[in-house]
Amino acid sequence: MTTSLNELKSLGVLMVDSHFDYGNGYHGTVYLNPHRLFQQPGTIWRVAQDLIAKLPVDLVSATEVVSGPVMGGTLLAHTMAGLLDGHRPLSHPACFFAPLSMDHTGSLVLRRFYRDVVRGKKVLLADDVRNTGTTFGRAKALIEDAGGIVIATVQICDRLEAMVELGVPNIALAEYPAPENYPAADCPLCKAGVAVAAF
Repeated sequence: MTTSLNELKSLGVLMVDSHFDYGNGYHGTVYLNPHRLFQQPGTIWRVAQDLIAKLPVDLVSATEVVSGPVMGGTLLAHTMAGLLDGHRPLSHPACFFAPLSMDHTGSLVLRRFYRDVVRGKKVLLADDVRNTGTTFGRAKALIEDAGGIVIATVQICDRLEAMVELGVPNIALAEYPAPENYPAADCPLCKAGVAVAAF
């Protein structure tokens, strides 16, 4: 399966022309809805396979851990970690998974057990969508603080508006040059009284 933007729209995954709060301090009019994507495990399996097919062979071979932030990134990372082993010889060490979760304040964290998992390992960071790159930036800092080495970032959809560059390759399954992101405090949709989409 080759996943296109039209397929993501038809699945109800790619939502456009509304008002969304990305949860990272920014608002915008386009949203990749991970709830739709992950409600059918076969769908995320196919999407992850397509994304792995886009990875350079040396990256597939080098990846020791796949990590991603809750929720979409974690589910994608878990799926990719399992599928990556199918693209490598049986003699290759198994790929590990290290989820990034939220603490009670809503900050991204890497739990102690998973800090040990990533220490000294080459880590592929995965997420469902890259809006500004801020989440990837926070995730990379946590991985590196634990002694891991981030070798690339991957996502299902890249909005092509990264404000944070990480200095590693970035691979997207689909690219969508979406309209501008707005800091929540300066969001024109909020100022116009447009309600934030609820789902």
